[in-house]
Amino acid sequence: MNPRTWTISELAEEFNITPRTLRFYEDHRIVNPIRDGQKRIYTHRDRARLKLALRGKRLGLQLSEICSLIGMYEGPGSTQPQLQSYLTILTRHKQQLMQQKQDLDQTLAEIDEQEKNCLKLLGELDSTATPR
Repeated sequence: MNPRTWTISELAEEFNITPRTLRFYEDHRIVNPIRDGQKRIYTHRDRARLKLALRGKRLGLQLSEICSLIGMYEGPGSTQPQLQSYLTILTRHKQQLMQQKQDLDQTLAEIDEQEKNCLKLLGELDSTATPR
């Protein structure tokens, strides 16, 4: 029985990414397709690693964090250290996002205040304007 494989076009279409994105992940050794001349052939392992990389990207993780996490699952040993490392990365990333959210909320509140001031001043200007 032949295991299922994918071409670059098939994986790109399945994950709604460009072939260039797949080549980027190949350059960073996240996927390692079999080469048949100019043709790239991706295995289940490549597909799983790509899926993990794209999930990490959606979460906003850095490429180095994604590579580290994927690399951990390649090695032997317990999943407990791997999960602990993943949890540490997620916690740190969540804290960064919460700080960014707080900063954005503060900035939006300041913008709201400035908008109110501008509208108030415009209202005062309209009422004091003398007709020509």
